[in-house]
Amino acid sequence: MARYLVRRLLYFVPVIFLVTVVVFLITMMLPGDPALAFLGEANIHDKVAYEAMRKELGLDRPLPVQYVIWLGRALQGDLGRSVRTHEAVLDALLARLPVTIELAAVALLIALAIAIPVGIISATRPNTKVDSVATVMAVSGVALPEFFVGILLIYLFAVGLKLLPPSGYTPLSVGIWPNLKSIILPALSLGLALNAVTMRQVRASLLEVLQEEYVTVARAKGLPEGEVIRLHALKNAMIPVITVIGLQIGRLFGGTVVIETIFAYPGMGRLAADSIFFRDFPVLQGAVLVMALAVLACNLLTDLLYAYVDPRIRYA
Repeated sequence: MARYLVRRLLYFVPVIFLVTVVVFLITMMLPGDPALAFLGEANIHDKVAYEAMRKELGLDRPLPVQYVIWLGRALQGDLGRSVRTHEAVLDALLARLPVTIELAAVALLIALAIAIPVGIISATRPNTKVDSVATVMAVSGVALPEFFVGILLIYLFAVGLKLLPPSGYTPLSVGIWPNLKSIILPALSLGLALNAVTMRQVRASLLEVLQEEYVTVARAKGLPEGEVIRLHALKNAMIPVITVIGLQIGRLFGGTVVIETIFAYPGMGRLAADSIFFRDFPVLQGAVLVMALAVLACNLLTDLLYAYVDPRIRYA
């Protein structure tokens, strides 16, 4: 496993390099001028101050030179300062990253808690009413965008039933129940789409595994159906499911940008959205870079879990 881990980490080096290039170029091509945003409207016509600010921010240099300087500082943990608040970008991101990670983790737990049991029931009872209901749930989850689901949940549980707060975030330090009340609706909005994709994959994979010869042998030995599924079929059926979950992690982090904005959630996704509106390029670069690295880390964890479930992977 150690050799496999080292090999996967080496594969990530060129990927991370390409991520930094894409992040830098995309943010630099966005409309707007960071120097003007930094000066503010009061000094917008002061050409001397404008040129001095461009020189201070390094915007007067060629784009490749700017990238090398930015990458060098990023490798040292310096992502610059916010144009809007003048706060260190890394400090702002680290303050909001735990909130986004908590939201994504709860959304993933909700998705798996629904998808795996429903997928198993649907696979063991194909072409029944239960399977039809599960199919409708999956299609609805894929078809409805996260922001629309979030608005519906706010209208139902916050405005209609008045059971949960419509927006805001309560830290875990205040209490477990207040924290859960503030996170349930945004986590549901994110988790339902992931649940739909995962549930269909669990059903399809388990249906295929249940046709294998070793499952037939286990049934012929007289094992109860529950033990056949739990001990023989489910582990092998989960191999492609793990892959699908790993591929959906990027969508999960991307969805936090919209969901955190809708629910006024003080996470990194909302910070990235605000940085776009205010042309705060250093914060946007840092937020996208950190999210990309988080997705890569989750994909690495998925690869390790995949290799643990199927030992043939790490010996290939």
